[in-house]
Amino acid sequence: MTGHVIVLGATSAMAEATARLYAAEGASLTLVGRQAERLEAIAADLKARGASAVDTAVEDLGQAKAPAKRLSDWAGGRTVDAVLLFYGVLGDQARAESDLDHAAEVLQVDFTSAALWSLAAASLLEGQGRGALVVVGSVAGDRGRQSNYVYGAAKGGLGVLVQGIAHRLALRNSGARAVLVKPGFVDTPMTDRMAKGGPLWATPEAVAKIVRRAAERGGPVQYAPGFWRLIMLVIRVIPSAIFHKRPL
Repeated sequence: MTGHVIVLGATSAMAEATARLYAAEGASLTLVGRQAERLEAIAADLKARGASAVDTAVEDLGQAKAPAKRLSDWAGGRTVDAVLLFYGVLGDQARAESDLDHAAEVLQVDFTSAALWSLAAASLLEGQGRGALVVVGSVAGDRGRQSNYVYGAAKGGLGVLVQGIAHRLALRNSGARAVLVKPGFVDTPMTDRMAKGGPLWATPEAVAKIVRRAAERGGPVQYAPGFWRLIMLVIRVIPSAIFHKRPL
């Protein structure tokens, strides 16, 4: 049976789908997010699905106030099997180009705060000698594109940080691990402004299975679904002379 799992950004569709997998295994969970009523509703559902215990914590994760202490409090003296980080904002690229306060908000939430939670989680897991940090990033961080480069820059920076954490934990034989999961298009409320449909779109449940597996095995960077690894490889190697003529 899985032990304790801390879910940061627990009201996201991918987080909820992943938490249901853990609940079916009898895990105990701490759900963290900003919406108290939504957290309680998810907690009740997870208990009905088999979770041994579910705690909730209302927190504006984008501000990252005392992340090490918060994580320690949520662990409550229990060994933590996994810390899962899902939260983020897509932002509005066109607005961010002229409204620097909006750009700063996207960068604060998607990079700065997520980086601090990741660093704090890595230290917690390393200190106990086991457990997995799984951070959900995005394929948008693989190459800057005019359609979403502020969001992409934040996710790209976060990806480098998580890979560095994974390297650190491995070299120290810490017993803990870190994994960056990079989804492509996922049908969630966050992407409601986008036209959906077609083979490139995944469900939250499909991504959840990859996140759950990533907590147990596999390399430090995992695409979700896996075919995005090839797609992004192609996008990365397109010469700039060609790339800059394509409105991607």
